[in-house]
Amino acid sequence: DIISAIEFDKTGDHLATGDRGGRVVLFERTDTKDVGSATFTNHGVPRRDLERMEYPIGRHPEFRYKTEFQSHEPEFDYLKSLEIEEKINKIRWCQTANGALFLLSTNDKTIKFWKVQEKKVKKISDMNLDPSKAVGNGSIASSSTPKHCLANGGSPDRSYNYLGNDFSFPPGGLPSLRLPVVVVTSQETNLVARCRRVYAHAHDYHINSVSNN
Repeated sequence: DIISAIEFDKTGDHLATGDRGGRVVLFERTDTKDVGSATFTNHGVPRRDLERMEYPIGRHPEFRYKTEFQSHEPEFDYLKSLEIEEKINKIRWCQTANGALFLLSTNDKTIKFWKVQEKKVKKISDMNLDPSKAVGNGSIASSSTPKHCLANGGSPDRSYNYLGNDFSFPPGGLPSLRLPVVVVTSQETNLVARCRRVYAHAHDYHINSVSNN
């Protein structure tokens, strides 16, 4: 995974890298800034004097992995007999909105507009099924299934087609009858990257850079 493109956003809190495999990896800054902007306006000290008092910061900014997604796939231009590789040539951040991140990524021929946003994912913890009746991939095993069936779902045994007049439920009910009730316990937040727009087949030559207005 050789990095072919790298770009900071306007705030410096997010970093995007692109590699030769067509993937875009996002990083988020985790360390806190030691020097606040309020220092330059306190006590009426001129900015020039404050700049002279500055000293180099001993530690580097720290970033942690945020998410990654496959941006481009290898293509082939049949009209020109040209193979288009998936390598990311340039990444450009766009203006954020509603807590979502927007960025442009491009290879030699295709520019894509991506939106990265947090989505809540619900997980099912219990289906309220009888574990003794569960088989394999979640299907329900039943020993009362008729082996020989007629057309339209009929059965040679009339006991499978209707309930007789002398049938009655037991006093305690049917213990093996359960309704599948879905129980959702937690909602995890995952980052989802979606391609909002594709700008393709508009360039005769390779794309080296990209910008937005």
